[in-house]
Amino acid sequence: MSQALYRKWRPQTWEEVVGQPHIVQTLRNAVASGRVVHAYLFAGPRGTGKTTAARLLAKAVNCLDPDPASRPCNRCEHCRAVNEGRFLDLIEIDAASQTGVDDVRDLRDKINFAPNQGKYKVYIIDEVHMFSNSAFNALLKTLEEPPPHAIFVLATTEIHKIPPTVLSRCQRHEFRRLPLEAIVAQLERIAASENIPADPDALTLIARQASGGLRDAISLLDQLASTGGAVDLALVQAVLGTAASQTVLDLIDAILDRNPAAGMDALHAALDAGADARLLARQVVEYLRALLLLQMNNAARLDLPAETRPQAERHAAGFSTEQVLRMIKTFNAAAAEPRGNWQPALPLELALAEAFEERPPADLPPKKTPAARPAGEPQPARPAAPVAAAPPPENADLAKVAQAWKQIRAVVKPQSPSLEGLLNSCTLLEIKDGTLVLGFSSEVLRSKADKPEQLELTQRAIASVTGLTLSVRCVVSNVRQPRRGEVRADGMVAAALKAGGEVVDIQE
Repeated sequence: MSQALYRKWRPQTWEEVVGQPHIVQTLRNAVASGRVVHAYLFAGPRGTGKTTAARLLAKAVNCLDPDPASRPCNRCEHCRAVNEGRFLDLIEIDAASQTGVDDVRDLRDKINFAPNQGKYKVYIIDEVHMFSNSAFNALLKTLEEPPPHAIFVLATTEIHKIPPTVLSRCQRHEFRRLPLEAIVAQLERIAASENIPADPDALTLIARQASGGLRDAISLLDQLASTGGAVDLALVQAVLGTAASQTVLDLIDAILDRNPAAGMDALHAALDAGADARLLARQVVEYLRALLLLQMNNAARLDLPAETRPQAERHAAGFSTEQVLRMIKTFNAAAAEPRGNWQPALPLELALAEAFEERPPADLPPKKTPAARPAGEPQPARPAAPVAAAPPPENADLAKVAQAWKQIRAVVKPQSPSLEGLLNSCTLLEIKDGTLVLGFSSEVLRSKADKPEQLELTQRAIASVTGLTLSVRCVVSNVRQPRRGEVRADGMVAAALKAGGEVVDIQE
């Protein structure tokens, strides 16, 4: 039976670890200087090298090479035993299946026995956040006062679930998602070594799909290579269920040309061909991000195929930066929709419809100069222009608060970050009888904001920024922040806009 590529290419030396130089340097120095501590906590996304680094550390502290800076050497008996999975003093525990206090008590009873082969017993506890509270409590004493021959390495993808009492007893290392370029470079090395014909664009798409996890990227390459053919862009798109890049270009063309029918046709042609709606939305977001980078003169950061670059430049010139930002937010919301929606294509269809609504109409044709009339011919009487009624003061106040909302939140944040987060998620509904009404999407959020100290802090911040003395009332409202094309002509928000205000995008 052949070995999976991610296992075959698991790093065996510090030099082979990809994308975590800050951690590798620290651990190597600790081994070389003899300053290895008794408990480590490795935290970070899956597939970023936590277990690999833990095994390298276990191998290094038990390596027999006389030069500490050269450990692990991969030549001595202990290093070979670790590589072959027969080193008795490396104990790996899966906390997902051994979550109970009895499992930890069993570990605690055995830890006092001397090592069988090496100098240290190294316990790697994977997914340690799955331990129960009683299991964590049973582990505390051992972490605080372990025998001198024991080293613990706790690995987790959800560090927020680890009790502070455990965190305080460990040396903590944060593993980062790997950069796209680092993953692509590693995939290229693997493909070349394994004689897998692979296109650069296909490897880039694989790396992007992995979202910073090298193991996921290598596993996907392994899956694609098993088809027996070349790993090209079309194959990756077919396996992932993503649409061809031409579909994305067709969608953006339709938005630019104000042609909703063509946009919906392109969308449903891709979905009917088997494309996943969420992944297609992600592709649109990635392409819109490329347009944004072009507009910001940051083309060096682009990873578009060469044949797509001219169309991207045309699209970037056809939209304003504000339009691209709004479309990114709209399609990103569709990409974040949970699976299992009763109508999977609906979020993407709504995003496309909103993209058409958000884009302002094309520039109006130039005004025509009326033809000159013969001399002496009387000019036609012009109807008197209606005088716009002054907006009610409360409408102007709402516009003033809306314009200053980001500054108001900035004043609140140093005093109460949690309140600033609540204000970031609410909707400005109206000002009525000197009271600003804030709408929240749930009773839980409303109740958190509707406390005397929170209301007082909000009122002070509004007064300090705008000079307005307003009371604040919190209500539950499912009305999302309106866009210009969605505002009722006779509503309070429309009046505020006419008074010179702007709609602020609360959900940044």
